[in-house]
Amino acid sequence: MSASSADPGSRRDAPRVLDVVLVKAGRTKIRYRAELLHDDGTRLTVRAAWAGAGVRDFGFVRFEPGDVFTEYYWRDRWYSVKEVRDGEGVLKGWYCDIARPAVVTAGEVVCEDLDLDLWRSADGRTVLRLDEDEFAESGLENTDPPAASAARAALDELERAALEDGFETLLIPPADATH
Repeated sequence: MSASSADPGSRRDAPRVLDVVLVKAGRTKIRYRAELLHDDGTRLTVRAAWAGAGVRDFGFVRFEPGDVFTEYYWRDRWYSVKEVRDGEGVLKGWYCDIARPAVVTAGEVVCEDLDLDLWRSADGRTVLRLDEDEFAESGLENTDPPAASAARAALDELERAALEDGFETLLIPPADATH
């Protein structure tokens, strides 16, 4: 059996809690504990409470204590998708980070943020491309052109998915997807 077909999320000996480590510009931006929900060897799904300090108001959404994030990371894609719900379970929307493919080891998932982001509101009326200015200032276009190209393609892919089916197809577990 290949490593990509393994399902560590369903094995009894697999860790049920792990650290999520978000890295930006070579430094740890934030580290927090998350519950492992599923790992099929390609996509990892975790759930965690809002790990930020206090309230973070973006203008189009507020992240605050009590919010719950169901986060999807891929080992082969240049993004992660975070479904955001308030403490009562009401969907706020999806916050997507453009990032290098996740690196998963025993006990942690590491994701390197590449500045670009996308937001889709719960009702689907608002889809926003975010931080393109930060991405341009990062210098990635000059220091790592293939990564910059992959990041831009990932943002375009997520925007299409947000507008077409609201991530429904993207977030269905592979075993449940119908072809």
